[in-house]
Amino acid sequence: MTTNKSSHIILASHANLLYKETLPIHWGAKNPIERGPVVASLTDKKRRNAIGTHSGTYAVYRALSIAAKKYPPMHKPDLENTYSPVKFGPYDSWHDPDKMVSIDPWGLDVQDHFKELMKNGHDIRPTIAVTQARLQIPEIYEAIDKGRLKIDGKIVTENKDIRVTKVALEPVWYLPGIAKRLNVDEGELRKVLFEETGGIFPELVTRPDLKIMLPPIGSTTVYIFGNPEDLSRSNVELTCRVHDECNGSDVFGSDICTCRPYLIYGIEDAARTAQRGGVGIIAYYRKEGRALGEVTKFLVYNARKRQEGGDSAANYFKRTECVAGVEDARFQELMPDILHFFGIKKIHNLHSMSNMKYDAIVGSGIEVINRIEIPMELIPTDAHVEIEAKKAAGYFTPGTKKAGDELKAVKGRDIEE
Repeated sequence: MTTNKSSHIILASHANLLYKETLPIHWGAKNPIERGPVVASLTDKKRRNAIGTHSGTYAVYRALSIAAKKYPPMHKPDLENTYSPVKFGPYDSWHDPDKMVSIDPWGLDVQDHFKELMKNGHDIRPTIAVTQARLQIPEIYEAIDKGRLKIDGKIVTENKDIRVTKVALEPVWYLPGIAKRLNVDEGELRKVLFEETGGIFPELVTRPDLKIMLPPIGSTTVYIFGNPEDLSRSNVELTCRVHDECNGSDVFGSDICTCRPYLIYGIEDAARTAQRGGVGIIAYYRKEGRALGEVTKFLVYNARKRQEGGDSAANYFKRTECVAGVEDARFQELMPDILHFFGIKKIHNLHSMSNMKYDAIVGSGIEVINRIEIPMELIPTDAHVEIEAKKAAGYFTPGTKKAGDELKAVKGRDIEE
């Protein structure tokens, strides 16, 4: 087997890049063979039918490893025994070209869906993987000690672990569907994607026949509490939190925001729901700093705390827009795709105060029964600026909202404290 690639470079602007070996894709088809596999691997460029490649942002590290002669560029993964321990789908949402435009449902267990094609040499790789895990979280230990969660030996083990099913989903964009979802022209979308990524993918403008893109962005991780097959059963109580990454709070416990407390509260309630016969799901999206990035987020923190009058709830969103040019870049319109992968049609308990998330979920056809805000006793002292600003801006709360001088009086710590 060849272990080295040709040193000859074929530019995406070259003509005659259509090959008979390239498989067509019919997005929304009812079975994997009719739909066709996404081929974004680089071992045989004549078989590729997508822009970009696998592993999102980590593709750059793979390139570094190849350049340093540490990684065989023609390696094909051995997928034996990598199949999912639980079955998902196919659901009706898998066959609807409008329900999912940012992930590939047939990217799970490709070794089964496209077995014959892979035998014939097509290097088809998974974009979804499923495994089982246990969570060990200090706040959950406290919830057990205080009686809010019970050790049942099924969801919560004797040593206070929580059993979960874990799912990783890489982004796979169907560009016509993305354009439709955002209400923009596909050609304009491709042009802006090309320009605003520094021209990294020329095929966006030179290959309009390629409708699939694997963008170099982070993946999504889902944690399921209880029976995963119950996610698609509307008569089974479902508790859900859709959470956007916040490294400072989620991992390190920074107290300027409510991210970790809200996340852990969602995990606790998801486990509790599973214990009473329901199912829980936490969807964790890699959209650090409202998808503006951590550098921008830290600059905003400094601007907030150094502004005249100090860090005030009244000016919370204004400082973000001054630094970043926009208050939020997460485009929650794409977020529900992850929920549709699991066939979710009804959420009984949604842990989210964000109207952007709620509107996107409901707008995608999923019914939401109850919305649950973060309890006041879980909000860190310095995070009251954030939460009061959000409530004043229209975020969901069954309680009161501050305004005027009362809102201005909500202040955070000085930067030196």
